[in-house]
Amino acid sequence: MGGGQGMQSILMLGLMVLVFYFFMIRPQMKKQKELKKFREALKAGDKIVSIGGIHGKILEVTDTTVLIQSEGTKLRLEKSAVSQAMEDTLQAK
Repeated sequence: MGGGQGMQSILMLGLMVLVFYFFMIRPQMKKQKELKKFREALKAGDKIVSIGGIHGKILEVTDTTVLIQSEGTKLRLEKSAVSQAMEDTLQAK
């Protein structure tokens, strides 16, 4: 009698793990993959927004950094600090 309940508990636990994977882990991995692809495709002339909210135009791209111009000031940022293209923010509004 107890074996049936044990099997049902294991099945429910497995189902919860599966649901958690498809609704939480998989979408996050997909989002990270798209962000990495976006950062690798950055080029001079692109308008971007950093994770700190700095808007600017890319002047130069190296392996790990980008040089941007914002309000007449040049800043060097890590590629990992670039969050999105400025066109994306305009479309969202």
